[in-house]
Amino acid sequence: MTWLTEPFAPEFMQRALLAGLLVALVASVVGTWVVLRGLSFMGDALAHGVLPGIALGVLFGFSQFIGALASALVMVWGIAVIHRKARLSEDTGIGLLFVGMLALGVIIISRTSSYAGSLTGILFGDALGVTTTDLVVLGLGAATTVVVSAIFYRPFLALSFNEDKARLLGMRPRFAHAVMLGLVTLAVVVAFRTVGTLLVFGLLIAPPATAALVTRRVPTMMFTGIGLGALAVSGGLLLSYHLDTAAGATMAGLAVGLFFVVLFGKELAAGRL
Repeated sequence: MTWLTEPFAPEFMQRALLAGLLVALVASVVGTWVVLRGLSFMGDALAHGVLPGIALGVLFGFSQFIGALASALVMVWGIAVIHRKARLSEDTGIGLLFVGMLALGVIIISRTSSYAGSLTGILFGDALGVTTTDLVVLGLGAATTVVVSAIFYRPFLALSFNEDKARLLGMRPRFAHAVMLGLVTLAVVVAFRTVGTLLVFGLLIAPPATAALVTRRVPTMMFTGIGLGALAVSGGLLLSYHLDTAAGATMAGLAVGLFFVVLFGKELAAGRL
């Protein structure tokens, strides 16, 4: 029992656990729509696209949260412009800005004296350095995510399964898509401090994808994803404490690991292995 309770005795570990659970809530709710809608590439691109704004915040000393939000909005706008003006597929715009924003962020952060340390913190997060302010931001982000998902549940559901039918039903799929992208942006921005811009994608995709293996209904998938995300966070913090590994990477890695455990378990139970 001590092995389970000892790691969470320090206050910074308690804050890390609470922050991780809030990230799991946000990421699993938003990630359910990402998985159903097929926006995984967009989610990954946004996780990289916030880097220039965060880097500018580090370089000039203003809020990294504001910088990340502005950078994500610029990226979403840029993808829309490329898709509309150049008449190229949305994936092409995502791919171009994916690489461009990542490169720009690294160039900006390379101008700081603590280049390596700053880049590591941005990419992989600092779960053990979570502050009370970070918890407040995560709490507001979680509340916003839940409220918006509840309000737009029917439009999101219709959009995820049949965009043409959603249009015929008058559910304004383009607007619903924009709101969905806004939630993905919000999830990435509020979570990067805890698990980093690279690893937030793991919590955004892995728990909902795992839930999709064993559930059929969207609400069940969402709640199962939240539970799996919470398991990955708490288990990841335990393992990182006892094995002396990076907390954010361990949480994200465990989330992905759970997917393969469930997948192979399901195949084994069905006699396909």
